[in-house]
Amino acid sequence: MSELYLMVTITNRNMLPKFLSFYQERNMEISLITLGKGTANSEMLDYFGLEDSEKAVIFGVVTDSVWLTLKKGLQSKLQIDIPGTGIAFTIPLSSIGGKRELLFLTENQAYEKGAESTLTGCTHDLLLVIANQGYSELVMEAARSAGAAGGTIIHAKGTGMEQAEKFLGVSLASEKEMIFIITKTEEKNQIMQAVMRQAGMQSKAKSIVISLPVTSTAGLRLVEEE
Repeated sequence: MSELYLMVTITNRNMLPKFLSFYQERNMEISLITLGKGTANSEMLDYFGLEDSEKAVIFGVVTDSVWLTLKKGLQSKLQIDIPGTGIAFTIPLSSIGGKRELLFLTENQAYEKGAESTLTGCTHDLLLVIANQGYSELVMEAARSAGAAGGTIIHAKGTGMEQAEKFLGVSLASEKEMIFIITKTEEKNQIMQAVMRQAGMQSKAKSIVISLPVTSTAGLRLVEEE
C-alpha cells in the first residue's frame, strides 16, 4: 500500500524553472505554483547565500516511494542542501475527494490505495480545495452549507492541467485558487462531499479537495462553541 503526501518546495523565484523541469522530467507533472516573500533580514540572507527574498512555492501530491526518489535527486542533481537553493518537505494526506481526482493527482506514480490514513489524537483537518480562479465564493458557499466556518484563499497557477481530460473528462484552466479550510475531523467528510457536489468537476469551479491532518489548533474555541 502507498502513503500519500503533500510535497511543498520553496525556492528563490529565479530557480523555479530548474525545479519545474526536474519534477517534470521525473513524471511529476501535476503541481501548483504560488509566489511568496521570505522574511529573513539581509544579514541572514547573506549568511545563507540568498540573493533575495522573492520566493516561489510549489505544491504537489506524491507517494512515499516517489518522494524518496525525488529527495535523492533534489540532493544530487539540484544540490538542494546547499544554502540558497531551497527546501522541500512533505505533509501526510488523509484523503482525496473522488477516485478520478486521485488518479489525476497521482499520475505516473503507481499509487496503490490503502485505508484512509489518520494521525492518532488529531481532532481537526485542513481541507485544501483547488478551484478555477474566480470561484472561491462558490466553494465557500458549499463548504458553509455543510458546517464550515470560513477559509483563506491563495492565488496559484497549475501545471500539467492538460492531463485532466484523460482522467476527469474535462479541461482545466491553469489559473487556480487554493482555499484552506480548517474543520473538525468528524465534519470533514460532509464538507468535502458538499464541495464536490456543489462546486466539483460538474460545476464551473472544477474543484478538487484533499484533506491533511492537523495536530493542534488555537483560535477556534469560540467559533466552534457558537
